[in-house]
Amino acid sequence: MECETLEEVRENIDRIDKKIIELIAERSKYVVQAANFKNTSEEVKASQRVEEIINKVRMLAKFHGVNSDIVENIYREMINSFINLELSECKKIVK
Repeated sequence: MECETLEEVRENIDRIDKKIIELIAERSKYVVQAANFKNTSEEVKASQRVEEIINKVRMLAKFHGVNSDIVENIYREMINSFINLELSECKKIVK
């Protein structure tokens, strides 16, 4: 959609941000659940899984015409934050 004003651009960005936050909230719920299935910090950190995700999102970025380096940087930060959340959840679970 081509915007005619800066206000239109900002409204669309705000609309998209709302959707992104909703998706992050949904992802968070699954991350918390994942803690129930893991026994060690290495299982939580899952470096091989992280790299699989990074490869997948880089390909998706290219497909959608988005800079794959930007997408990778965003995902690495997000994954790192979720790893920290999951590690704190694992400490709460009595195994």
